[in-house]
Amino acid sequence: MAAGIGEQSVGVQRLEKEIEMNICVANLSPETKEDNLRYAFSAFGQVRAVRIVRDETSGESKGLVSMPVENEARTAISQMSGKDLQGRIIHAVGQAGTNILRGSDRPGASRRDRGGAKQDGHGRARRGKRRKS
Repeated sequence: MAAGIGEQSVGVQRLEKEIEMNICVANLSPETKEDNLRYAFSAFGQVRAVRIVRDETSGESKGLVSMPVENEARTAISQMSGKDLQGRIIHAVGQAGTNILRGSDRPGASRRDRGGAKQDGHGRARRGKRRKS
């Protein structure tokens, strides 16, 4: 029986705690869609979520890719940075630990744990009414 316990503890020691990693991808082509970005990064591992954010004034696009396994994300960053994606050389930078899924996009999210400021219908933070002095 003691051998069984020892085997379990060795198995637990072998488990590595993986940290979800988010990747910001800059210099995207205006034609790049979320599916294109997902396909490109899924070559390196599981992709949990993808978002493309477009700046309304400049028209520039940035992608956000969430990968649940840190070492796969780091490989994706090193392999994809400086590569051509739909006619543009992209740049990828990672950040561990924060989730890019907000609000109802995140599976199992309740109103209480969504966090962040309340937003209007255009993704901008709503402000309360200002008092007149």
